[in-house]
Amino acid sequence: VRMQLRAPDYRPDWAAVAAAIGPRTRMIMINSPHNPTATVWSADDLAQLAALTRDTGIIVVSDEVYEHIVFDGGAHQSCAAHPELAARSVVVSSFGKTYHITGWKVGYVVAPRELMSEFRKVHQFNVFTVNTPVQLALADYMSDAGRYLHLSSFYRDKRDHFRAALAGSRFELLSSHGTYFQLARYGAISARPDTAFCEWLTREVGVAAIPVSAFFADGRDEGVIRFCFAKNEATLDAACERLLRLHR
Repeated sequence: VRMQLRAPDYRPDWAAVAAAIGPRTRMIMINSPHNPTATVWSADDLAQLAALTRDTGIIVVSDEVYEHIVFDGGAHQSCAAHPELAARSVVVSSFGKTYHITGWKVGYVVAPRELMSEFRKVHQFNVFTVNTPVQLALADYMSDAGRYLHLSSFYRDKRDHFRAALAGSRFELLSSHGTYFQLARYGAISARPDTAFCEWLTREVGVAAIPVSAFFADGRDEGVIRFCFAKNEATLDAACERLLRLHR
């Protein structure tokens, strides 16, 4: 059962979530900070989830790979830190997102002992292990917490740089509260479907973006695309210069 998030704020509809939970519900999967919408769950969101799953036996799988990239004084709300949800949650995170090595595809899972035991039974046949040199390198690199505690300000500055550079454009920039993504509406520029617009943008303008419809199971097109600002300032400036030239 998929729960749809709707523009422009993409917040969970907890009444709809409650209505979707039934006697056959065994697991709920969540993601915060959220890709592609750049939304971040609040403490109240976790409280709502805890209340809905209380005394149900439902396990929560929480994708928290952007946990260190939250902006504007916000705080990441982890299921692992929640006094009630921690006992029935499997938290997934990523060294790749935290340490800028996404191509290495190295992540980790945190869960209570009994859940980890079941997780390993499946994991060993899917991945088995990560090569030893990478594990040793990451263990050494993690010894300095300063290598990840600055990520929020690091990416906040890039977000602000990107948004400021596009302030005079015809894009409508939606809020970005976390991750390194920025959603934008382009209706003032084109009436094309989002996939066609992104193809045109890549081929004709030389700037790549992702159509948000690609993230919906039903392919729903709300005229929103996703930019990534995890680039150096020179690349962001070059992209924004091209985007500023666009007109309907």
